[in-house]
Amino acid sequence: MLPSDKIFIAGHRGMVGSACVRRFQAAGYSNLLLRSRAQLDLRNKSAVDDFFAAEKPDYVILAAARVGGILANNTYPAEFLTENLEIQNNVIWAAYRSGVKKLCFLGSSCIYPREAPQPIREDYLLTGPLEPTNEGYAIAKIAGLKLCAYLRRQYSFPAFSLMPCNLYGTNDNYHPEHSHVFPALIRKFCTAADLHLPEATLWGTGNPWREFMHVDDLANAVFYFISQTELPPELINTGAGTEVTIRTLAETIAQEANFHGSIRWDTTKPDGMFRKLLDSSLAKSLGWTPKISLSDGIRQTIREFRAL
Repeated sequence: MLPSDKIFIAGHRGMVGSACVRRFQAAGYSNLLLRSRAQLDLRNKSAVDDFFAAEKPDYVILAAARVGGILANNTYPAEFLTENLEIQNNVIWAAYRSGVKKLCFLGSSCIYPREAPQPIREDYLLTGPLEPTNEGYAIAKIAGLKLCAYLRRQYSFPAFSLMPCNLYGTNDNYHPEHSHVFPALIRKFCTAADLHLPEATLWGTGNPWREFMHVDDLANAVFYFISQTELPPELINTGAGTEVTIRTLAETIAQEANFHGSIRWDTTKPDGMFRKLLDSSLAKSLGWTPKISLSDGIRQTIREFRAL
């Protein structure tokens, strides 16, 4: 991969896409193709086809997606399924037809079965039922990685998929209803601390275990694997390798945010999967490892949120 190559980062304004932009720019890649939704609606097939015909990107990073937390996924499964299928199908097929040198599809650990053995290996895909609360999104992501795999097997299309664990960090979505658990906790405790509230109420029991990785580590993985001379395996887990309970995460964020009130757990709300830890030994064997510790990431994210 050359600094002069055209690199289309789909979804460049989102958390993952913007991290990829920062990583590639830091490495001296200035020929980045970036389009907002207003400039290019990836759900519109003819618009995507026209874009690829005109720009002829050399590399594609597909980070665009409709994303959200448990509430959003549970409330709008039809939209999460349909919009992500449209985005993926349009971009992947256009990339294949235009002959790109490599495509990196970004998925999610929610593609794996709810009761998958832990840690979760890549070959556990489609071995059991999915977590119901984000099934629509997960089905779309499975379809995307399978389309990449099928085009690769049938037509030697140089595509591969990275499956990250739960991500957080710069440019996360802090919407009070539609965010993931990490940014929701950051917002909750920073706001509660600033307002000197006596109590903060959180969803669920706090007992589930989760694996969190800073988005800059995923951007490093994207850069590392797409710039390799050899085509990476079809599917690679990219996780932090450590896990924490939601309760411990909440207490840690509360402490770092200087919240001194009590935490109440609303156990009438769903927990989601009890445990979700990726086996990232394949990625590690290929030369990639994450660098940012959870404690450092929490402090950085709180600073960034309070600067918004």
